[in-house]
Amino acid sequence: MAEVLNISSKISVVEKNFTSHNDLSILIRDCIAKSPSAQKKLYDLFAPAAYGVIKRYLYHDEFAAQEVLNDSFYKILTKLDQYSFQGAFEGWIRKIVVNTVTDHLRKNIKEGQTSKEVQEDDACVGSDSVEKLSHKELLNIIQTIPDAQRVVFNLYVFENYSHKEIAALLNLTESNSRWYLNDARRRLKEKINLY
Repeated sequence: MAEVLNISSKISVVEKNFTSHNDLSILIRDCIAKSPSAQKKLYDLFAPAAYGVIKRYLYHDEFAAQEVLNDSFYKILTKLDQYSFQGAFEGWIRKIVVNTVTDHLRKNIKEGQTSKEVQEDDACVGSDSVEKLSHKELLNIIQTIPDAQRVVFNLYVFENYSHKEIAALLNLTESNSRWYLNDARRRLKEKINLY
């Protein structure tokens, strides 16, 4: 499970590979100046980690994942002049990637779920059960839950979005966001306990 939770840290590793913060600033400024070699270098550095985030949402849809990656980098490269050089660059990229993938998925999520309450205690999974699973097995299990539940689960667990933020991103109510999360946890518990 720790591997799954640390997938987002891959982007920050890229930024640490620069000899100085100044090197990254120069690369960003060159990209803003439309240097093709700088844009390619930025893509080569950050695309693998961005793709990892996207695949958590679109695991079984390679075509859609590539499309979202391309859309994300188009937005990144065309909006680089909006980056204020305040805060972590990888966080700025990650936000664009998550917003792009949720824009793509929003079309598939329907409001039609009832707000049936699921108790959080019912959806807890013992750490022993999770530790027995490999990283790939755990990701495969997450990918088996319905799209709406998976998207809300990813946003809440991996991106640390609140239900209010998720509701706004996906055009849901906060209560439906909570329902999707609890239903995702319940489904994951059932599937993990089968292992």
